[in-house]
Amino acid sequence: MVETRDMLAAKFEVIFPHLDERQRRLLMGAEARVLGHGGIRAVARAAGVREATVSLGVDELDGGAQPLGRVRRAGGGRRRAVEVDPELRPALLALVEPDERGDPVSPLRWTTKSTRKLAAVLTGQGHRVSADTVADLLREEGFSLQANAKTIEGKQHPDRDAQFRYINEQVKVHQATTDPVISVDTKKKELVGQFANAGQQWRPQGEPAATLTHDFPGDSLGKAVPYGIYDLAADTGWVNVGTDHDTAAFAVESIRRWWNTAGRIDYPQARRLLITADAGGSNSYRTRAWKAELAALAVQTGLEITVCHFPPGTSKWNKVEHRLFSHITLNWRGRPLTSHEVIVQSIAATTTRTGLRVHAELDTNTYDTGVRISDRQHEALPVIRHDWHPDWNYTLRPEAYEQVNSAPDPFDKPSPDRAWLHHPTLTGLPAPEWDALIATLMTLHDQQRETSLHTRRGHRPRLTAPGTGRRPILTLADRLLAAILHHRLALPQVTIAALFRVRPETINRHLREIRQLLQQAGHTIRPNPHRLATLNDLNDLATAQGITTPPEIKMAC
Repeated sequence: MVETRDMLAAKFEVIFPHLDERQRRLLMGAEARVLGHGGIRAVARAAGVREATVSLGVDELDGGAQPLGRVRRAGGGRRRAVEVDPELRPALLALVEPDERGDPVSPLRWTTKSTRKLAAVLTGQGHRVSADTVADLLREEGFSLQANAKTIEGKQHPDRDAQFRYINEQVKVHQATTDPVISVDTKKKELVGQFANAGQQWRPQGEPAATLTHDFPGDSLGKAVPYGIYDLAADTGWVNVGTDHDTAAFAVESIRRWWNTAGRIDYPQARRLLITADAGGSNSYRTRAWKAELAALAVQTGLEITVCHFPPGTSKWNKVEHRLFSHITLNWRGRPLTSHEVIVQSIAATTTRTGLRVHAELDTNTYDTGVRISDRQHEALPVIRHDWHPDWNYTLRPEAYEQVNSAPDPFDKPSPDRAWLHHPTLTGLPAPEWDALIATLMTLHDQQRETSLHTRRGHRPRLTAPGTGRRPILTLADRLLAAILHHRLALPQVTIAALFRVRPETINRHLREIRQLLQQAGHTIRPNPHRLATLNDLNDLATAQGITTPPEIKMAC
């Protein structure tokens, strides 16, 4: 059809100058009848006229009109819409100009500005115009269909470029001594199953890979969490495909597997390891667990591990993103990731003409979330913070360090630093009554929590076992102590929040929950004659009753 249209255009260009208007219509109508279905559109495009003009020529041929007829004088015919309505063009431009310059009360300000909608609005304003005419006017004014352009990077850290230079210097120093330099990050998590995957691949015509119409997690066979390690010097990738959570422990375990499998073989004389990572995720510079896990890895491997983080918002400059992950995405484009084996094999088969080779393994271990590193444990880590941006750049020495017990506090017991508040003089509850009340509240709390979670899940079944998840900041016993301090001793919520080292909003929420549980348990906290207002009052009361308060409480007073 394109070839036919081109031939017609060449014919019309030669003949039309010798014909009058009616003769041109009749010629176009004859050509359209010869072409059959679709001929009117093809002839109209070849001649550069409206389809209605060609259709009129066909009708004249079919109607048997007289061969001779009136020829319109020069300059005849309908005038263009913009000539009839001089205000049409400015009205259209007011609608399509960028928002900051356009009409602020335009009904199209928050909708898609299609030619049909533009024509409808202009007609409503008194300008009779069609969608095709709107399109022609927009093209004359230099408008075209435009997509969004990702060019705005947002707020930039003032030390961004300096940090880039510092990372580059560290890379050169380590590579000069043949010590390994790796770039690490977690690739986008993938649902495992018959789900659509972006991209195309060659297949027999008419036989696309069938996938599910919706990507519901409940229809998946699990998830895949690829954590990548890219060796800058060797141009090799190592990907640990997890099936659980993306935690700091998982990230460091991936690095550990890379070192045990490939790193120590490729770098037998290595004494140092440089890791470049972005600023967030499981390898965030703010995550204490990341540093604690790296400290353990340093001791196990004997390597001095240096970490340099890219500034916030610049993760795309991390080498692993565009030298490893981008090629993996291209390699499995258009292919449903139907199993973990498909994912692992697709990653391992990724290569480039420049020599990239990738190794991939499946990691079926489970990794707990909500792991907290205490202040004492964090201070005990053998960390050397660099002079330049010590939050982004630090080194973990391969030295043994104090192992502080970081096991979660029992939920039915007060935290160790708040055990002194458990004294019967302050609670008004002897030990047997306290234990009985806590046991009752534990049962009611579990029921309350499960009901709340069930509602938040949209009444769908839970995917994780009860009792898993993030460790609470305050145990149930801590919350009961806070309620007793507030309702029995009238200690203000702000003071309790300072005592428990949490936000006042947290105390307020827990007091509300504890009141509900106490009502269900049929227990009432009776006010005490002692009314406290400050931590100093609490310290004086405890001292008078022979209760030893922690040093930090005395210092706060």
